[in-house]
Amino acid sequence: MNKKLLVLSLAAILGLAACGSDGENGTDGSAGTPGTDGTNGQNGKDWSAVNQWFIDGQNRVATAQSLTQNNQAGAAKNIILFVGDGMGVSTVTAARILEGQLKGHTGEENSLSFETLPHLGLAKTYNVDGQTPDSAGTMTAMVTGVKTDVGVISQAEGVTRGNCASTSGQNLVTSLELAAMAGLSTGVVSTARITHATPAAAYAHAPERNWEADTNLPAEAVTNGCKDIAAQLLDFNQGKGINVVMGGGRRAFIPNTTVDPEGKFGKRADGRDLTAEWLSQYSNAAYVTDRDSFLALDTANTDHALGLFNSSHMEYDYDRVTSGVEGEPSLAEMTAKSIDILRKNNKGFVLIVEAGRIDHAHHAGNAARALHDTIALSEAVRVAMEKTSASDTLLMVTADHSHVFTIAGYPTRGNPILGLVKSNDANGVPTVTNSTDANGMPYTTVGYANGLGFASLETGGDERYNYAAIAGRVDLNYTNTQSAGFHQEALVPLGSETHAGEDVAIFARGPGASLIQGTVEQNHIFHVMNYAADLVNKATGAQ
Repeated sequence: MNKKLLVLSLAAILGLAACGSDGENGTDGSAGTPGTDGTNGQNGKDWSAVNQWFIDGQNRVATAQSLTQNNQAGAAKNIILFVGDGMGVSTVTAARILEGQLKGHTGEENSLSFETLPHLGLAKTYNVDGQTPDSAGTMTAMVTGVKTDVGVISQAEGVTRGNCASTSGQNLVTSLELAAMAGLSTGVVSTARITHATPAAAYAHAPERNWEADTNLPAEAVTNGCKDIAAQLLDFNQGKGINVVMGGGRRAFIPNTTVDPEGKFGKRADGRDLTAEWLSQYSNAAYVTDRDSFLALDTANTDHALGLFNSSHMEYDYDRVTSGVEGEPSLAEMTAKSIDILRKNNKGFVLIVEAGRIDHAHHAGNAARALHDTIALSEAVRVAMEKTSASDTLLMVTADHSHVFTIAGYPTRGNPILGLVKSNDANGVPTVTNSTDANGMPYTTVGYANGLGFASLETGGDERYNYAAIAGRVDLNYTNTQSAGFHQEALVPLGSETHAGEDVAIFARGPGASLIQGTVEQNHIFHVMNYAADLVNKATGAQ
């Protein structure tokens, strides 16, 4: 608007008379009718004082304003990195709502523990050769500061996937290796196999994520001297070892002639029992296989703890048994025990914790288990927040990648997040009947863009792989969609639901946390950890 128009507009608003030639004054007009009495002021609302949304907003701004930033290099004594495998933003949102509804609330107003952390950014997850990534390449970026190819474990993009000969000079140094070199204690915890891509990237180097045991190595890898991932765990830090390793994957550590406590055979063909080697290689070492022995573990007198609680991946948190030979500790319990062991070192520690089975439940199209495992991660973060101080511990929570998991429709406030959609009517009142599609069939709030699709099973989870993919819509009128055995419908039928390529969140607190801001490349996470704890300089100085 030009200045002339602006002046004219203001004149019109103020009711000013337009300029004209001077004329004679007119006679006085007759008195107008008396105005009506004004309303009582107390009947009005001072929304800034009584509206809870307004008050909450003011309080959040006040809290943010009072935050102090510590961006001094090396200010972090300890680092804890939590990775929710496959925990995209839609998963965080849905888990937040589910947790709130499990507490008896509408759910949307709830916050997971890590959503209360003061600093937040977004990470771009693509791999060097992949628009939509896998966990090997993404975790490599987070723990080495360098992006790499799909399927590659802590080696640079110069390797050819699955080719051992191509790996010469391609190994990348990880944050866990730097910490160990600097004299800090180290730990890796996962609900997946500890040799699976995400945890493996912290301590191993391989051009193929599937080389978990020696029986997975092709002849070319054996000829050219590559080692399997489980064996590399025992070689960590020139054999000085990781202080805490907890998760699944027992089968990669024991011979194929050995039966484990759950009656399952190992996978190693070289005859090595890496669990026995762990006990003989380190002083004050312990090896546990179930929750009962885990709870009995004496942290004060244990400096190297190996816990392998399943032959393969640990159970989904929804299915977890807590006692007997099949008993498994929760992710929160493993996190707490790990911190108790690691913090005995006055120099500090680096701990990496993965909630690995969020990803697996999504691949199976089973939202209930994915969300319950996300809630279990939230509990583990809460424990870590309580056991550490923001003054000396950089704590970050992120994901390696997302999934094609959506929250759709127009459900009313408090509608069960795993339920069928019920919307509001034209007056904003929740409807009694379900919302329906163009064919008159109800639909769920959460679903998948691809995958195996609908199933209503007695158990659910990985059981879904026993049945073929189902394409198209299914009448859900008589189906309990909130059951853990329900698998959501999928648009594109595939043998397994896929990862998604959108950015994932990074939540942070502690020294260096304010360096998490904006949208960054995923390898930025390593550089924040390195700066906050001065890992490279400490490691170099210790040599």
